[in-house]
Amino acid sequence: MTDSISANPDNIGADDRNARPLHPGGGANQLRVRAYNERLVLSLVRRNAGLSKAEIARLSGLSAQTVSVIMRALEKDGLLMRGTPVRGNVGKPKVPMALNPDGVYSFGLKIGRRSTELILMDFVGSVRATKREAYKYPTPDGIRRFVCGAVDDILTGLDRNQIDRIAGVGIAAPFELWNWVDEVGAPVEDMNAWREVDLVDAIAAIVPFPVFQQNDATAACGAELVFGLGPNYSDFAYFFIGSFIGGGVVLNQALYAGRTGNAGAFGSMPVSSRSGHPSQLIDQASIFVLEQMLTREGGDPAMLWRDPDYWHGLGKTLDIWIEHTARSLAIAITSVCSVIDFEAVIVDGGFPADVCERVVAATRAAISELDLQGIERPRIEQGRVGSAARAIGAASLPLFSRYLLDQNVLFKQMA
Repeated sequence: MTDSISANPDNIGADDRNARPLHPGGGANQLRVRAYNERLVLSLVRRNAGLSKAEIARLSGLSAQTVSVIMRALEKDGLLMRGTPVRGNVGKPKVPMALNPDGVYSFGLKIGRRSTELILMDFVGSVRATKREAYKYPTPDGIRRFVCGAVDDILTGLDRNQIDRIAGVGIAAPFELWNWVDEVGAPVEDMNAWREVDLVDAIAAIVPFPVFQQNDATAACGAELVFGLGPNYSDFAYFFIGSFIGGGVVLNQALYAGRTGNAGAFGSMPVSSRSGHPSQLIDQASIFVLEQMLTREGGDPAMLWRDPDYWHGLGKTLDIWIEHTARSLAIAITSVCSVIDFEAVIVDGGFPADVCERVVAATRAAISELDLQGIERPRIEQGRVGSAARAIGAASLPLFSRYLLDQNVLFKQMA
């Protein structure tokens, strides 16, 4: 395919690459219009799998002939696939179209304060491969070594055509990794090394793919918006409980980053400690709090990070942590909804689905005990994406940057 959107970057000429519209408001020459229309078709199919050519023409405002040309090209390049024709009472059968899962792949790298994870994701958001490593704290050299080994391992299991269809690497990492030195028990000098590191440049130097970066909680929120419950709600607040709790804000089906990109920094919200003293949500409803509880009781907190989908034998300690986390979350949710009338609040985290279910149930119970006069109680839902949300959100960055028109639905600001 000679169009400006190709699954193989080596097949894209310099003129076509430069012609890609990074913003719908950009100038429009013939190549840019073609690229815009291709992205428009792919985006419509992504959001409405099963659309026929006639339906795409109607929704896009493009002529049937233009849509036919675009769809033939995208299908030839392996980005779209045909479904089984559906016959109606009259006329030609409807041929539903969908994104081809094998049309494009991307890597998603999550860098956390206790563990890192690399996934390979396909065009429709399914995770094809996962590599994970736990540690006491992250260092730039350690992350580089992990990425080199993990990427090589995953690429070994792919054929040449699949490798050629990898769109890039997305990174999800906390802002200012060098902060919270005391909480993670890391040497100051090791964590300060992050001050001198540009993550995008560091990873781009060791992988042969384009690299993008986003805040980890924001990336998780974006994953829920696109692949989880997001399509069900126009506006929602999102809480992700990792080593430290964070979140995101979705308004009118778009992730709102704010003036500095820090919207949804719910960890900084004031709540009260178990003793009733002023505190921040991050100090009351984060996994590191559970880690501290286990350490004080002589347990092994490393199990929390080795496999976020399997916690076993935590007993009463986990029960107490869930109860206190839910109480703090309920207060934070009430505060958030007093500012913006959210229809829903979605809660997820780096832990097993059954633990998330318990946190959500306890939060619903805790918010029922608060005075909500003047506030419409939101729906409190369990996130659908799960513990891999940060890595999945990261893997979405290359896909939306290169192939889909509605990149601002996922992220307001792209690299």
